[in-house]
Amino acid sequence: MPIPVGSKAPDFVLKQKTAAGLEDIKLSDNFGNKNTVLFFFPLAFTGVCTEELCDITAGLGAYHSLNADVIGISVDSPFAQESWATQSKIGIRLGSDLNKTTTKAYDVVFPNLAGIGDTSARAAFVVDKNGVVQYSEQTATPKDLPNFEAVKAALAKLG
Repeated sequence: MPIPVGSKAPDFVLKQKTAAGLEDIKLSDNFGNKNTVLFFFPLAFTGVCTEELCDITAGLGAYHSLNADVIGISVDSPFAQESWATQSKIGIRLGSDLNKTTTKAYDVVFPNLAGIGDTSARAAFVVDKNGVVQYSEQTATPKDLPNFEAVKAALAKLG
């Protein structure tokens, strides 16, 4: 079960590969400033994950208009994430949770995906400016996409 609405969102520092090198993504950098949407996904270079992140990229303006920063999180290396983002034209920040610390903190571990090992489950969280979870969802299976409209509705309520 993912951490519930009303919980204090676990802070994290994840690595992102950019043209400038490895950079930190820190959730608490948004506290007091903007809301944050976290999309956990199992693995880069897979069909459903590519569809999800491309859909999010295509609708990024809607999230920004709701004063939200969007971060994708997976257990892939930042180098694999960067290659995948470039190839698939994914335009959101991707945080590498290679050691699964953040995935475990949000309680969204998918055990032994396809027999290859533990990954992040497909999940979505809305974290408000105060660092409190306002929306929490883990999909029933890794093939199911999050409820994007429910995520946007939760953001709209935050104003």
